[in-house]
Amino acid sequence: MPKRRLTAYLNNMDKRPILFIDSGIGGLPYCRDFLKSNRREEVCYAADRANFPYGQHSKDELSSILISLTKKLLIKVNPKIVVLACNSATVSAIEPLRKHFPGVPFVGTVPAIKPASNYSKRGKVGVLGTTRTIEDPYNQNLAYECEKKCEIIGVAAPDLVEFVEKRLDSFDKKDKIVKKEKKEIVKKYIYIFRAEGADCLVLGCTHFLYLLKEFKRYAFPFIRIFSSLNGVTRRIESLLDANSGALRADKKHQPVNKLILTGTEPADDGWKNRAEKLGFELYLSD
Repeated sequence: MPKRRLTAYLNNMDKRPILFIDSGIGGLPYCRDFLKSNRREEVCYAADRANFPYGQHSKDELSSILISLTKKLLIKVNPKIVVLACNSATVSAIEPLRKHFPGVPFVGTVPAIKPASNYSKRGKVGVLGTTRTIEDPYNQNLAYECEKKCEIIGVAAPDLVEFVEKRLDSFDKKDKIVKKEKKEIVKKYIYIFRAEGADCLVLGCTHFLYLLKEFKRYAFPFIRIFSSLNGVTRRIESLLDANSGALRADKKHQPVNKLILTGTEPADDGWKNRAEKLGFELYLSD
């Protein structure tokens, strides 16, 4: 077979899934955003319920948790790319994971500090995240790398993570009580950053994307909201397209997407409903 035809034949043949990892529902927006423009790619979303929430673990604990989990999932799922769809997981464990599994491409989810700093007129950028993300020097290091130097105002919001995971799970769009709660909890943090003089706010936790519309609505026109959603999708696509698309699946591939839950508890109705809405097969894993 001629070399050119052989190359074309070998390309677009990698049907292995792309693995997304988070402790709960926070990483699902990244998974959905990727699938919008990559329907032929197969994905597997792992919700590590056994260790929820990631943001309350120490850096060493979280690194150990994710190395152990990734080892199991590499055997079970055999992914071609692993996405840490969680800011806490990324800032704590992406480098240890890359060293532990050198042959695996990892994509991280980091706060969008660079674009926010470049946009800021006042030189003050707010970062809202988990305790683990806010305490990690990773954020300040990102700020140092920016052309435009800004003061980083970090605020931990573990209550916001719990609210999204627990309250929005059973949220009925007509539920006026939950609508009021969403408004109050988002405005509380907007007021904090306005008082600090920030004109940009980075949503540094994947869970907060569920409140993206509310943050944009109540921050306008004083604060501009930034997230890493689109950047993560572009990064995954760049890895798939490298080397003439060697990691791309066949255009005729019919993916079977999966949702894996860790922990010994059975899947509750919330996870069953999510799997059904996404069209994912639901599995339990120890």
